[in-house]
Amino acid sequence: MQQRIVVKIGSSSLTSDEGGLNRDKIEYFAAELSLLHNEGYEAVLVTSGAVAAGFRQIGYAKRPKALHEKQASAAVGQALLMQSYNEAFAAHGLSVAQILLTRSDFSNRKRIHNALMTMQELIAHRVIPIINENDTVSVDELKFGDNDSLSALVANLLKAQRLVIITDTDGLYTEDPRKNSNAQRIDRVVEISEDIFRIAGGSGSSVGTGGMRSKIEAARIATSGGVPVFIGRAVEPRDLLDAVGDCGRGTYFDTSSHTLSTKKQWIGFHSNPQGKVQIDAGAERALIDGGRSLLPAGVTEITGEFHPGDVVEVTDMQGRTLGRGVVNYASWQLKAVAGLSTEEVRKRVEVSRIEVVHRDEWIEIAGR
Repeated sequence: MQQRIVVKIGSSSLTSDEGGLNRDKIEYFAAELSLLHNEGYEAVLVTSGAVAAGFRQIGYAKRPKALHEKQASAAVGQALLMQSYNEAFAAHGLSVAQILLTRSDFSNRKRIHNALMTMQELIAHRVIPIINENDTVSVDELKFGDNDSLSALVANLLKAQRLVIITDTDGLYTEDPRKNSNAQRIDRVVEISEDIFRIAGGSGSSVGTGGMRSKIEAARIATSGGVPVFIGRAVEPRDLLDAVGDCGRGTYFDTSSHTLSTKKQWIGFHSNPQGKVQIDAGAERALIDGGRSLLPAGVTEITGEFHPGDVVEVTDMQGRTLGRGVVNYASWQLKAVAGLSTEEVRKRVEVSRIEVVHRDEWIEIAGR
């Protein structure tokens, strides 16, 4: 069985320090991905760089900050970016295809299913999908964090065997290696804890928008969906192949989770929760440790207005998110029966299922 690899390349890895595309870097990554392709892997590329490629061309002296200026830069830069990729991959006898996505595409189950079918068809014909955020129609500023989260969502959607996030540093360090020469690289992360997020710190380069923290968040999303992750550098021939083969220049993030069904991916990472349901410690243990459904008896507080079939966030008594699930009650119904036994619930409201959230329509979201 061929292994499917999603590779994400950030702006800083594709452009010069002043902005604008660096053709040598584009050609390098095209050669690396072509090598993966020729080794039998199914390669999918998630790229940034449209805004960085376009803002000089459009006439801005520096990377713009206003949304409409970013969108205009992306409109120019996206064409330049795809032209460069097309030429670079053609030199290796490969065809590429452009797919532009927004977060709203992921929240709509029909649209993201159509996108998945398109990607599957391209991969079947050995065409390399090149995926980017559709910045020109985005209503919020670069929501995917330099496409780090986008790459994780795509990797989960495609049930990839690995997500490779290429950046300008060779992995996660105990401290910032630019400030402390004694900082040590963390070669492997078994669990993405709060300590890992603290180590990741803030933003990265001035060219891109994603720092190490957004990459750790992407790793959390991908590993929660059963996809292991590599974060590191690729600058020399075969570096990308090494990254896929567990000997790359960076940090590996393991996962003990199984790949998620498309429905559970949508519940956990793509849906827009319509409310929050707070539960007590006993219900938390039953849900998280016992593998059971959530019953009204364990509900302590309800926030928001929702209807049966909507997705809600489930939180603990301290307000920390435990996961998401499809709710079987309207918010007014759940408020009327919160904390009551199943017998009492049946006397007071009429619902299709007694469970607030059934186990089959629930996903735990660790580390949120």
